Amino acid sequence: MERTHGGDWAAFQIEYGALPLDFSANISPLGVPVGVRASIVSAAADADRYPDPLCRSLREAIAKHEGVPLERVFCGNGASDLLYRAVWAARPRRALVTAPAFGEYEAALETAGCGILRVPLNGDFRLTDDILTTIDHNIDIIILCQPNNPAGTTVAPELLRAIAARCGETGSRLLIDECFIDFLDDSSVYTAKGLLERYPNLLLLKAFTKLYGLAGVRLGYALCADTAFLGAMRLAGPPWAVSSVAQAAGIAALQEKDYVNSVRRLIRIERPWLYDRLSALGLRVIPGEANFLLFRSAAALDAPLRERGVLIRRCGDFAGLDDTWYRVAVRTRAENERLIAALGEVLK
Repeated sequence: MERTHGGDWAAFQIEYGALPLDFSANISPLGVPVGVRASIVSAAADADRYPDPLCRSLREAIAKHEGVPLERVFCGNGASDLLYRAVWAARPRRALVTAPAFGEYEAALETAGCGILRVPLNGDFRLTDDILTTIDHNIDIIILCQPNNPAGTTVAPELLRAIAARCGETGSRLLIDECFIDFLDDSSVYTAKGLLERYPNLLLLKAFTKLYGLAGVRLGYALCADTAFLGAMRLAGPPWAVSSVAQAAGIAALQEKDYVNSVRRLIRIERPWLYDRLSALGLRVIPGEANFLLFRSAAALDAPLRERGVLIRRCGDFAGLDDTWYRVAVRTRAENERLIAALGEVLK
């Protein structure tokens, strides 16, 4: 059975014979950076050679970008590949996840036959310190998302430090998905990167998918001070997971400082604009901090919007939510205006 994800433009194209205005995937609305496109074209000339299985040049670029030692960087075929490798390397018997959260966490855990304990977010879709009482020696791995997907809310830095300390006491591995963290207004406050040295059981996941608009390239990386565990992750999947084209694209993307600043500036302006317009339509909108917003509607929206050429993410398959909840990406002003106009027609 296929799991539901956003960004299924292909199904829409098959049904309607055209591409949609896609708000269902939380990708940079500015497209692939020009410099990255050039690197992809250039790398294609060497596609007859196997890629570097250790991603040496890419890892060096990431290590410099993140300010961490080279040996603490491991690259994979997107964050999802790294998630599955981490689960298979850890072989957990019991895991803790939040509800709601990205469904692939539980899917990966289920492939390892792992029991799952869900900790609900509160009414404001935030994690509370109640989670500390649920972390004990029976929990092998905790998976968190900073900021949360689909709500876009953050875990308070002091609570994140307390969770890391508690996991250090219990020997639980702590995996934090930071794929959306660079969209936050002050990502340095919320990242757990500063805890890596102190807690070798901490693993961070990041990807080029969202910020750089490289969903189709498939490239992510993990940061961890436990180099033996990173080695186990490498052995938990097939070799050559990262293509030579993806490696070249990642190296080029890390040079795109102006592009990143433009994306962040756009999100900073458009997120509150979109929040206000959705709220004005009578929808309950969660004040997310990333590049997407979660909201609730009593009226069914998915099918009517599809008929108008617009894709949004129905969230009924997220644990703790039902089909009255939807998620939309923050895009350009012109695209956001089209979304609001289409919603206005459906909700009138």
